[in-house]
Amino acid sequence: MAGQGMFQSQNLSQMQVLAPQLQQSLLILQAPLLELRNLVQQEMETNPVLEELATEATAEERETPDETPPEDNFKEEFDQLAKLDDEWRDYMAQSSSYSGRSQDDEEKRQFFLDSIATQETLQQHLMGQLNQTALDGGDRKTAEVIIGNIDDSGFLQSNPEEMSMNTGIAQEDFEHMLTLIQSFYPPGVGARDLRECLLIQLKREGKGNSLEYKIISEHMADLGKRRYPEIARRMGLSVEQVQKCANNIAQLDPRPGQIFAEAPQNYILPDVTVEKIDGEYQIILNGEQIPHLRISNTYKDIMSQDGNGAEVKDYIRDKIRSGKFLIKSIHQRQQTISNIAHQIVSRQREFLDQGSAHLKPMTMVQIAETVGVHETTVSRAISGKYMSTPQGVFEMKYFFTPGYQTSSGESMSNTSVKEAIEELVKSENGSSPLSDKEIVEILSERGIPIARRTVAKYRTELNILPSNMRRKY
Repeated sequence: MAGQGMFQSQNLSQMQVLAPQLQQSLLILQAPLLELRNLVQQEMETNPVLEELATEATAEERETPDETPPEDNFKEEFDQLAKLDDEWRDYMAQSSSYSGRSQDDEEKRQFFLDSIATQETLQQHLMGQLNQTALDGGDRKTAEVIIGNIDDSGFLQSNPEEMSMNTGIAQEDFEHMLTLIQSFYPPGVGARDLRECLLIQLKREGKGNSLEYKIISEHMADLGKRRYPEIARRMGLSVEQVQKCANNIAQLDPRPGQIFAEAPQNYILPDVTVEKIDGEYQIILNGEQIPHLRISNTYKDIMSQDGNGAEVKDYIRDKIRSGKFLIKSIHQRQQTISNIAHQIVSRQREFLDQGSAHLKPMTMVQIAETVGVHETTVSRAISGKYMSTPQGVFEMKYFFTPGYQTSSGESMSNTSVKEAIEELVKSENGSSPLSDKEIVEILSERGIPIARRTVAKYRTELNILPSNMRRKY
């Protein structure tokens, strides 16, 4: 029983050691390049035996000196680590994607990062305009309350009556200050609803007596549902006149505050670049962001010195094991991504040649079976990763999509079917737009079997209105 308990205790200890390593390995596999670099740098801060090999290191600096045999079986462990370290160096050296950045490159990159302007919020912009307006203390406080109740789209979320009840300030003061704020930039800001927002913009353009203003003011519900014949009948206009006014109204901004709420453009760094060289597609892994690690010679020397106690030796051995696992995990990450990228290129050559209309159906299960890993490994490996191709930069998950079998036996991805629907709508007769049923019939004639509800689903995903709301007069 004692022996069994000891065995269980050893297993539990091994599981406790393995779990953090396994978590680290999964993190490394799943992390995009810039995030991976941060993870590795954090590991280097906590593991003193790791150091980054300078990209300009000479061949002599890369060589591992002979070691004095330490006690126990550490030499065997260390030799295995040295071999792995050499393999990693060879792997990085042979990869055409791994190249050090020059001082010039570093300066350009820093200039790019420094040039990203801080995004100003709508509230900050409104406060800036308020600060340039001469107001007494009471009016300024009232105006600040109003600005605080304007959402990121530019709409007022609390009416003057509610703000008056909550603050004790007279409702008339809120009405007065709201008129002031509605004169600020962007036009339409501070409106209580879409109707008021559009009317403010037309007034600012000097179109307070226009047909557009009257349609919005008196027939907003019908306009939203594109009931142009009904509006024309009530106003004594032709449907064509209403259509023209509706087109002009469509040029107004329904969410004026959004220009300040737009997310800044993210700097995408592709993990994989695909280039066509001499008629063949070549896959280049981007490794320049991954620190090239090795075990510091300082700690190798400490291990070979006499007089170091068991505590020092155990500490360094533990850190070297951690470093070994980190290097191995990075190598496996790169190899897995490379294997998946090769499969994508092999299966999606028509896409690379001709564009997204020729994207083929492909699932993670298919790639996992070919690469020899689990489906979840493929999912983690492509998570947040990008591939630069002759057709543009795409998330790697973009290439994984189910599809349809055409009548000719060819496979067609969902993305290609969506593009076909989008092209049909773009080229339709505006006065007689295609219904979902007609789209189904056209696609069926092309050999693409698809249900009507699927067309409706894809149309919604593409932000295409139903046929009755696409009609032009």
